[in-house]
Amino acid sequence: MNFNSLSYFTFLPVTLFIYFLFPAKWRNPVLLVLSYLFYMSWNPKYALLILASTIITYVCALLMQKRALNRRRLWLALSFTSNLLILFFFKYFNFLSGLITRALYFLHIPASMPVLDVLLPVGISFYTFQVLGYMMDAYRGEIKTERNFIDYALFVSFFPQLVAGPIERANNLLPQMKTIHRFNMQNVFEGSMLFLWGLFKKMVIADRLAVMVDYAFSAAFGKVSGFQYAIAAAAFSIQIYCDFSAYSDIARGSARMLGFELMRNFDAPYLADSIKAFWRRWHISLSTWFKDYLYFPLGGSRCAKKYRVHVNLMIVFMVSGLWHGAALTFLVWGFLHGLFQVVSVLTKKPRARFLAVLRIPETNRLLKICRILFNFALVAVAFVFFRAASLRQALYILKTIALTPFAAVFPIEITQMGLSVPYLIVLLVAITALFIADAAARHTDIIKNFTKGLMPKYIIYLMLLVIILLFGYYGSGYDPQDFIYFRF
Repeated sequence: MNFNSLSYFTFLPVTLFIYFLFPAKWRNPVLLVLSYLFYMSWNPKYALLILASTIITYVCALLMQKRALNRRRLWLALSFTSNLLILFFFKYFNFLSGLITRALYFLHIPASMPVLDVLLPVGISFYTFQVLGYMMDAYRGEIKTERNFIDYALFVSFFPQLVAGPIERANNLLPQMKTIHRFNMQNVFEGSMLFLWGLFKKMVIADRLAVMVDYAFSAAFGKVSGFQYAIAAAAFSIQIYCDFSAYSDIARGSARMLGFELMRNFDAPYLADSIKAFWRRWHISLSTWFKDYLYFPLGGSRCAKKYRVHVNLMIVFMVSGLWHGAALTFLVWGFLHGLFQVVSVLTKKPRARFLAVLRIPETNRLLKICRILFNFALVAVAFVFFRAASLRQALYILKTIALTPFAAVFPIEITQMGLSVPYLIVLLVAITALFIADAAARHTDIIKNFTKGLMPKYIIYLMLLVIILLFGYYGSGYDPQDFIYFRF
């Protein structure tokens, strides 16, 4: 049940009606059942995995609080081991099996590891990290262990953010499970605005950019020019941002209609002027998860030996790459982002001295624009590995881009990538509007501002609806496109 499908457009209002129809004490159980029904629309049997993960962490947290057997760490380790083993079985077993088989072939050993025919459960990486974050917070004493199983199960499976985040923290979402949410028209207005803004980013920008990206990345070697590959790399960078932030916006909008507030997962990442700033604004829930539960335990930036700080950064980003997908391409993507961070740290003082010699202040606007563009270029290069089907394809694409002479750049090549000139113009206008909105949202809550006045509110709603209906990408027979992060 995709967020941009007709089935979800029916499911959400029915959920709102049922949720507020029941007395307050029955709302959480009802919402829990509806959340499981939502997840089961993909594959009913995999709901058992969420239930297993919920029960394991719920019981382990209680035993940890009671210091059962005088071994708090035992219960923490048990919860981590069991959940990570489930994640490994479904997501990484075949990847590791393939690596071992290749290694055996390289050593001329005639043997191969088994390959499992299993489907990756939707959202398993997200809810696994959410329950493990809960366990760590409970172990550290940062939150109280949840005794109400229904509330805890709803925290794990809350349908708006179940499949692709944001990865919520227990100290934000669990207290909201205890709150009596009353129907509030302002929440519906604000939630609807977030919902429509998400659909705009998904259907008008992301799904149309996907046409150009698929053209380049699906073509045979030698069929696409370096300029078209460069356009595709930039297009994918914007596509994945619009696609994923659209999911987050629709999730936040759906939750707000019910009275819940989910964390903001993106904060204008492509307006960041450094890789470090980019990761403070991109997939914020995952970035902070790795910072709190992996980077800091490794020693963070407070290690006595400076090289350990760089090692810690590389570990975090390579693990982040593997979290996204079981493939060497994702590992390289994470490695590159770690490398960008390390190089940025090592060159900080020389860059500052260079600017001082040129008498260019750090606040110089032209310098900031150049940094933003350079940062986007770095992110786009790394995303080539993220999108490519193999390391060979990614390296071929980057080589083709690098060897393309400037004189060979012909803008007309853009029109050969699957979109007509009118739709390219629509894309350009939509992307411009997106970046203007991103810049504005850093200084004010534009959703609240737009939904204050009655007339402006309905004008904005109508405009977004018309734009989505006229310029949204629907495909043949309107087959809703999956959100990219459903794969993780």
